[in-house]
Amino acid sequence: MAKSISSLIIFLTFSLFSYFCSLGVAAASSKPRGFARTLLPETLGLKREKITHLHFYFHDIVSGRNPTAIKVAAAASTNRSLTEFGLVVVMDDPLTETPEPTSRQVGRAQGIYSSASLDDLSLLMVLNYAFTHGKYNGSTLSILGRNTVFSEVREMPVVGGTGLFRFARGYAQAKTHTIDLNTGDAVVEYNVFVVHY
Repeated sequence: MAKSISSLIIFLTFSLFSYFCSLGVAAASSKPRGFARTLLPETLGLKREKITHLHFYFHDIVSGRNPTAIKVAAAASTNRSLTEFGLVVVMDDPLTETPEPTSRQVGRAQGIYSSASLDDLSLLMVLNYAFTHGKYNGSTLSILGRNTVFSEVREMPVVGGTGLFRFARGYAQAKTHTIDLNTGDAVVEYNVFVVHY
């Protein structure tokens, strides 16, 4: 009998020890592991990267009763500068399938552009393409780059995205379709090439 009680005590002690050790391991594994850790893409549901080509038209309307781009700041010397150096414009420009303003809208270009060159008309573009139609509805792409307005084709980097464009990278090519030099209104054709999951 004493032998069976000793065996039972050893068994219970070992069982309790194992149980508390397993709790400690579980608690340790649920805590964050320091500042950063490496993850496999599969753990976030990411499969294989693909390349998407987007084609649309950007309507920058600065004149009339309902402008989509508005000057919010200008340096005192902007009026004397041929490049309007120091000008800052906030935009919420429609993106459409074709150059006509009445064509189907696929999104908005929302952000800021600023004249950032003393010598030529070059804009610093900081904007999001916020898509509102089709498969990419609710997804965005972020652009941050230099737009040399009078170059035939301008290339700006895609630096990120959200929704279906998480982990996006790529480039956007802009080509002026039409510009009204009297009003400043412009329609710009965009071809955007994006690598994403």
